[in-house]
Amino acid sequence: MAQFRVDGGNRLKGNVTPQGAKNEALQILSAVLLTAEKITVHNLPDILDTQKLIELLERLGVKATKIEQQKSSNNKKSNRDPSTQCISHSWEFCASDIDIEFVHTNQFCQMAASLRGSVMLVGPLLTRFGYANMPKPGGDKIGRRRLDTHLIGLKKLGANLQFKEDTSSIELTTNRLQGEYMLLDEASVTGTANIVMAAVLAKGKTTIYNAACEPYLQQLCKMLIRMGAKIRGVGSNLLTIEGVEQLGGTEHKILPDMIEVGSFIGLAAMTASEITIKNVEYNQLGIIPDQFRRLGITVERRGENIYIPTHEHYQIESFMDGSIMTIADAPWPGLTPDLLSVLLVTAIQAKGSVLIHQKMFESRLFFVDKLIDMGAQIILCDPHRATIIGHNREFCLRGTNMVSPDIRAGIALLIAAMSAKGTSIIDNIEQIDRGYQNIDGRLNALGAKIERI
Repeated sequence: MAQFRVDGGNRLKGNVTPQGAKNEALQILSAVLLTAEKITVHNLPDILDTQKLIELLERLGVKATKIEQQKSSNNKKSNRDPSTQCISHSWEFCASDIDIEFVHTNQFCQMAASLRGSVMLVGPLLTRFGYANMPKPGGDKIGRRRLDTHLIGLKKLGANLQFKEDTSSIELTTNRLQGEYMLLDEASVTGTANIVMAAVLAKGKTTIYNAACEPYLQQLCKMLIRMGAKIRGVGSNLLTIEGVEQLGGTEHKILPDMIEVGSFIGLAAMTASEITIKNVEYNQLGIIPDQFRRLGITVERRGENIYIPTHEHYQIESFMDGSIMTIADAPWPGLTPDLLSVLLVTAIQAKGSVLIHQKMFESRLFFVDKLIDMGAQIILCDPHRATIIGHNREFCLRGTNMVSPDIRAGIALLIAAMSAKGTSIIDNIEQIDRGYQNIDGRLNALGAKIERI
């Protein structure tokens, strides 16, 4: 198991380019199973989760070929520019010869169970081949993450469900899915994606109300439309899908990762660094820049770039009536829950107080005990709420040993360690590698001191 050894207290400076979006990539990779024709995907992040999903697709019989490995800057003189450290990957996929029998095996269940994103293989496999298998997926340990939305939606489309005790998985079968009206019990992004991918080849019309409408889900729908799917309402919470007989190939480019963009904003403020985040697709970031501005951080748009100046101090806003600022997650266009850990850690050195309300997952805030050990003033009110009383840089966090429990807590702990006085050790950094590509190399190019040991 790998560790990060972090020497804190270093200010960073320079340009950094965000990777392709992890959450979009897992949807897009699952969608290649919907057609026998070639799919070309650009800007695919080289992270553990995409590597695992590509390996699983290959075992299913998908031909996966890396066709390009191009640095985001071609200026050979700019080797110290960390934007050259983020590699843009392009891949070709062809699912013309799928071994559906592999889905029955224990090996498939073991591989799928190690990856949360594997649940989105179910919709494409079921609608194209009539059979799918859903083992209990792995992923972050952030509380209960139920699959009811996926299963109820697929059942309404006509799937037959049966629990298999030998593999602890749910077997789904159908002769052909049939379009249906459904009101989702929650606006689940992966649940909506799974149902949409199942519905595009179903017979008749499917209406999905209370659908998720995150940019990544919009990207998936736009890709499916280019493949020949008939989808209306993209970008809204009401999707209408007319099933077609088959889909064709296409080419798709993945958006920059908005979670990584937000992570870099918080990192810059917390370490009093001057950073330009390049090519962020600003209009796709939604409310994210304004949430960091609520913490008193200057987020300056420069075209498609974001400039964060050095912050010696930054002050948390209060509500108009003078009450304490509350930042909470919500379905899009609200704030993504994936950034609450970063906003929480960034508030540690702000002036003022803020209440972070994590509504979705009951275990995601438990990493704050590590921050308290480092000297942060945080009150964990309950599993969903934490109050941060900012130091205003009057006190510096101290280095310590800690463990990364999930992707987003991991990057928050890394930000804390980089701002701290002394050396910190972060264990279980495979969790960070699941969502952040070469994060140590890219931050070291900005002036950080992170050693992978």
